[in-house]
Amino acid sequence: AMLGCALLLPTVLGEDCPSQCSCWSLGEPWGTGVDCSSRGLRALPALPRLTRILHLHNNSLASIPAGALDGLGHLQEVRLWDNPWHCDCHILYLKLWLQDFSAPALARLRCASPAPLRTKPLGQLSGNDLGVCTRLLPTKCLQFFWRDLILIAGAVITLLLVAWALKFSKKLVCQLRLGSRRLRRSIPKTH
Repeated sequence: AMLGCALLLPTVLGEDCPSQCSCWSLGEPWGTGVDCSSRGLRALPALPRLTRILHLHNNSLASIPAGALDGLGHLQEVRLWDNPWHCDCHILYLKLWLQDFSAPALARLRCASPAPLRTKPLGQLSGNDLGVCTRLLPTKCLQFFWRDLILIAGAVITLLLVAWALKFSKKLVCQLRLGSRRLRRSIPKTH
């Protein structure tokens, strides 16, 4: 059993650790340290769920995908400086996340682009700097909204058509019945 435990720990760490980074264990209850600094990263790697220390400084990260850091409940330290942050609507997630997580960490980050915002601190970005951020609404939600609206409209139209058709068919049936009675009356009885 002892051998099983000894083999299990490195494989768990090895599996979780992104290939571009180096990881170290902080001991069982404390989680993992992940060093991805100075690796030329352009995108955030998949991080271990138990990441406690995260070094991402001195890379080529322009933004962090919305929600990417939300699952890291054990995180206590993050280093993100010296990255070419592109300050458009997509940077809002990182700005808001860091406002909650660590104001000093946010204070160290500066925009690299677009040109008018170059060297501006991320923490000082305002709505005017970012322009219209309607794209930040999850497009999937909007797609579902429009799809649902179309489905509802289709269902309503179908129901109206069915109701109209039923009404029309009743009228038709009534007319046919009345018509047949009239016909019977007008046919002279021969006997």
